[in-house]
Formats: sequence, structure tokens, C-alpha cells
Amino acid sequence: MTEKKRRVVKKRGGPAHKSPYFLQPAKGGAVTVLRRPAGNRIDAKLCGTMENRAMALALVKQLEKAESVVKDLFLEATDDGIEALEAVLEACRQSVIKRADVIAQGQQANGGGFTPRRRGRGRRREHGPRPGGNPSAPSTGAEDPSAA
Repeated sequence: MTEKKRRVVKKRGGPAHKSPYFLQPAKGGAVTVLRRPAGNRIDAKLCGTMENRAMALALVKQLEKAESVVKDLFLEATDDGIEALEAVLEACRQSVIKRADVIAQGQQANGGGFTPRRRGRGRRREHGPRPGGNPSAPSTGAEDPSAA
């Protein structure tokens, strides 16, 4: 008998990267960012408390960038390492707060509202639906409601 060649079974791709950071609610609607214990730590490391979830997620992103550069940032247990970690955490917090202030000022200058960008391939309407007419009917260009 001839043997059949088996197809290689592909593994399902789950979450490729699980962040070591997690969020917890704090008082007054604030959100606390913590990092899972690593190295010789027992407790989670408090990375900062931000005023809302969006800023907390921005802090997580900033910390992940910082940790990608300095791999053993949270593993160092010496006094110098702890001081360096605190300095990096403070710099990341200040960076996120500064960017949030710039975004808030930009929105105030823009009228206070969020204006989403138009995406997609749909047809654009010139001026929306016409009063007294069928909004989906094609325009002939010679219609004048006062002439009737």
C-alpha cells in the first residue's frame, strides 16, 4: 500500500502578544495601570493612575515602547535600577499627560466636537435631502418649487 502524505495542521492564531500591563478602576472614575509581577517581585508594580481609560491605555502603550528598548526595566532590583524605573515611569506619565493636553486644546480650537474623517467608497450627497422631494430620486437640475 502506498502511504498518503498528511497535510500539516496549521495552529490557530490566538492572541500573539498578551500585555504584561493591566488596568484597574480607581476612585473618582480614574484608572490605575499596573504591571504583572516579574523577576523577584511578588506584587504588581503600580505604574500610574490616569484620569480616564483612554489615557491609561496611552500610558500602557508608552510603557510597552519603553520596555521594548530596556528589556529588563522591571526586573532590576538594585537601588539604581529602582530609581531608573521610577524615572522612566514618571517620564511616560508626563508624556501621556502632555499629549492629552495638546489633543484637548486642538479639539477646543476645532469647536469642541470630534469630527470623524470620512471613509469608504459611498456616494457623497451634495446638500442632503431636498425639502419636499424624494431624497433618493436623481436630480434633473431644472426643478424649481416656486415656479409651480
